[in-house]
Amino acid sequence: MVVSPATPNWTAPIANTSWIAPNPVQSIAARSGCCSDTSDTYRTTFSLSGFDPADVTLKVSFLVDNSLTVRLNGTQVYVAPSSASFNIPSTFQLTSGFVAGTNTIDFVVANAGGPTGLDVSITQVVPAPPPVISSKGVISASAFGAFSSIAPGSWVEIYGSNLASTTRSWAASDFNGVNAPTTLSGTTVTIGGADAFIDYISPTQVNAQVPSNIPPGQQQVTVMTGNGTSANYPITVASTEPGLLAPSSFIVGGKQYLVALLTDGVTYVLPPGSIAGVPSQRAQPGETIVLYGVGFGTVTPSIPAGQIVQQSNALATPVQFSFGGVPAAASYAGLAPGFVGLYQFNVTVPNVAASDLVPVTFSLGGFSGAQTLYLAVGN
Repeated sequence: MVVSPATPNWTAPIANTSWIAPNPVQSIAARSGCCSDTSDTYRTTFSLSGFDPADVTLKVSFLVDNSLTVRLNGTQVYVAPSSASFNIPSTFQLTSGFVAGTNTIDFVVANAGGPTGLDVSITQVVPAPPPVISSKGVISASAFGAFSSIAPGSWVEIYGSNLASTTRSWAASDFNGVNAPTTLSGTTVTIGGADAFIDYISPTQVNAQVPSNIPPGQQQVTVMTGNGTSANYPITVASTEPGLLAPSSFIVGGKQYLVALLTDGVTYVLPPGSIAGVPSQRAQPGETIVLYGVGFGTVTPSIPAGQIVQQSNALATPVQFSFGGVPAAASYAGLAPGFVGLYQFNVTVPNVAASDLVPVTFSLGGFSGAQTLYLAVGN
């Protein structure tokens, strides 16, 4: 029965509960000398008809005076530790032993004399849902073109829900030497059955590098967490899917400018003052500028996906740049040393007419890139 008032030694009951005891008088004075060692059993019943018992988890919080043993459907499933008490709540979970019909939980409270009672709260633990990849939720890196196809070694963005339990980027401690992580805080991505390399996770977005040697054609993308695995997401894999770095923050006057750096490493090639807080100036014919890209394919010597680049290298497939229709020579075209999956192009600005809207195009192995990009050139 509900005890009110309880012994002054007992703490206030857990929220939305009450202390229960064999009789309504549980003060030390009233109980003193009246009761030998005994036990009292409190039973609750519930039905799981229409539910899968394997999916049920119950969280049990309790206060007890003196000790507690719990039986589920007649089987002992829990014995309270000696630290369990009547003034600090204890908690445990029931994860198995349920049946499809009526279930019983017996709380057996042993009394060592004096007051005895139980305060208990039972709540269902609702499991977190598995990852879900959104429709049209896998693209190549958005700052490099956001294409619907991907390529080995390129970077992809995966959008959806329940993709991770936290938000973070990789850190140095996540690397094994020069090798990038394939798991971040319990989130794993597979592409074509191979583990991808994960740079960033959040509940709604994951950024990953496509593993090497994924064959061309339709492949499946999955995201896995401790709560399960997403449905397969089909994606087209090409041998290359090149894109140059040109984020939306570099749109000026409705035109998408390319991210290009002067050799000082801090000044961007843009109409001066066109983006607040970004040091910028026009490039001059004959100057070398640095461009960046993803998805440009294999290099020589071979460097697999998921590794910090340690040496200079060269694209296996030739790339050609043009500024305003004039070819531009590249003194370096390969993976950028010190990065993972990022290509660097050191390009000499050709002799073109001065303009803040010089079109920049490129081709890889004779196939033209899909982006429409601009650069500012002075003279």
